[in-house]
Amino acid sequence: MTGRDRVLIGFAEAFAAIESAWSLADAGYEVFAFTRRGTKPPLAASRRVRIVPVTAPEQDAAACVAEVAAAAERLGAAVVLPLDDLAVWVCDRTGARIAGATGPAADFALDKRRQIAAATAAGFAVPDRGDAGPWIVKAALAAVEQDNRLIRPGGRVARTAADVESATAELAGPVLVQRLLTGVGEGVFGFATADGVRGWSGHRRVRMADPRGSASSACRSVPADAELRAQTEKLLAEVDWRGMFMLELLRDADGTAWFMEVNGRPWGSMALALRRGFDYPVWAVRQALDPDFVPEPPAAEPPHVLCRHLGRELVHLAAVLRGPIADHPGPWPSRAATIAALRPRRSDRWYNLRAGERRVFWQDTRSTLAAQAARLRRRAS
Repeated sequence: MTGRDRVLIGFAEAFAAIESAWSLADAGYEVFAFTRRGTKPPLAASRRVRIVPVTAPEQDAAACVAEVAAAAERLGAAVVLPLDDLAVWVCDRTGARIAGATGPAADFALDKRRQIAAATAAGFAVPDRGDAGPWIVKAALAAVEQDNRLIRPGGRVARTAADVESATAELAGPVLVQRLLTGVGEGVFGFATADGVRGWSGHRRVRMADPRGSASSACRSVPADAELRAQTEKLLAEVDWRGMFMLELLRDADGTAWFMEVNGRPWGSMALALRRGFDYPVWAVRQALDPDFVPEPPAAEPPHVLCRHLGRELVHLAAVLRGPIADHPGPWPSRAATIAALRPRRSDRWYNLRAGERRVFWQDTRSTLAAQAARLRRRAS
């Protein structure tokens, strides 16, 4: 293999890492994945990917940047593909050729305030603070550096003004305070070029690992409607975006699609897009190597599919069987309906499952359940 054929991706523990790595390997690239030293992500079980340990950015951000840059040079990697928000921050500082957001685009990808401003100008419905709670208080920045340590702040639900103040003080960096909305999560995906967006696709959440709100355990592909496409084109043109993107939306009971954020790197339901022929990671690498590259999406609209994550589906089932917490708003999924919905069907597709790589699938399932057990122990302590 030549240097042009090598791609360094990371972090290997990102949710989109396995599917993104396989898509690149299928396209003929030799794939290396950087991971936090001392961890063993499920991707390490793959026969098609080699793992490169680096210092965790949460421990020493400067060392992480230097080690990723050194790895790219040592391996002769033509391109580095960041797979999550912390990787976007790190990769932007390496000086390597990046298949993704750099400079002002990286700032936009990591700053929800800029995203909200662009979404508002493009005509999206954006949650405001409103006059009464509950609210969601979330970090405005997806990555915050403090004392040479990188932090990925989260969010808090606040029911009183005092809760808002407390959450604001606890979260690192600037925050956003918005009305807490309920609805179904949706995503709009595509690949932006100088001539417009190619390869439109999208998803709708079917289930979440935690019924109270969390990452998806099952998603179904859906078409992006004309209005969302037009608004998305306007938003991306405003910031001169190039490459893959995912707009996260929340559709409420009245049918309004509320803008949540932009993901400027591979996203959680990448498996769904790849199974329909939308090779966004490969396209990103090819665009980095050739700025004039324009992807060729499937000529006809591929059939829509349902994609499930076994570990998260089991976490969902356990949550339903435990029952709701005392202050859970709204109805709780019934046990009988949940068990019926979780039965495997021949038409289902599964995250991170393919012939010859079943060790990755089972390792991913085990690590998901182990992480959930650790979270429950922390809550109980």
